Amino acid sequence: MRRFAQLLALTLLVFGPQPAAAERLVVSLSNHRVAVTSNFVGEELVLFGTIEPEPTTTALRPPYDLVVTVTGPRQTIRTRRKQRILGIWVNADSREFVRVPAYLAVLSNRPVNDIANPDTLRRLQIGLDNFLLPQRIGSDVADTVRDDPFRRAFVRLQTQQGLYRESATAVTFLTPTVFRAAVPMPAAVPTGSYGIEVELFTRGALVARTNSALDVIKTGFEQYVADAARDYGLLYGMATALMALLIGWFASLVFARD
Repeated sequence: MRRFAQLLALTLLVFGPQPAAAERLVVSLSNHRVAVTSNFVGEELVLFGTIEPEPTTTALRPPYDLVVTVTGPRQTIRTRRKQRILGIWVNADSREFVRVPAYLAVLSNRPVNDIANPDTLRRLQIGLDNFLLPQRIGSDVADTVRDDPFRRAFVRLQTQQGLYRESATAVTFLTPTVFRAAVPMPAAVPTGSYGIEVELFTRGALVARTNSALDVIKTGFEQYVADAARDYGLLYGMATALMALLIGWFASLVFARD
């Protein structure tokens, strides 16, 4: 009987009713579709949001911190390390990053290390240092420590291209419960589907989260060429080769010497 009572108490503890969260997030993105054309030089989207109480409670718990993580389409990218041998720079070693975001932005209202403790940040993958970037090492695929030279080089190169970023001033609280976040889209932004994760903290604890999405697409002549190359590969290759021959022939006539 005593064991039964202990088992019942444990079941109620695990599966019983949990305290309801006091907050919920309502967000809206200024544009859910970014069109990339030949003169695209980048764009800045704006994410607006409010913190509202749950219907079952009226108490909010400011002050709040907010982290917005934007991830682009997954790609497998190889990073090479150059080494000088006999006066010549050559590729000495390489590492393949498997299905990592082609675009990654961590946007917050203050440095993420001040928002929560390291264990929470690591568990939630908040910040460039804590986001999982699996590498292929031999036959294994796993993430490495943040001080790994290949990981540091990969993040540095992506940051230099504007594809990876971490900003502690991109989120602004207009009031204690109304906020805006600036989401930069650089000129070299990859096309595809993007996920947006919004996480709300108070006093270092995660209290609410929500998500949104956007698409980056090519339009105009660039989209026509991309579709033709994908859907009619053989004809596209023949047309490209013929165009190269015609351009070469025309150039020979223009610059021919008498």
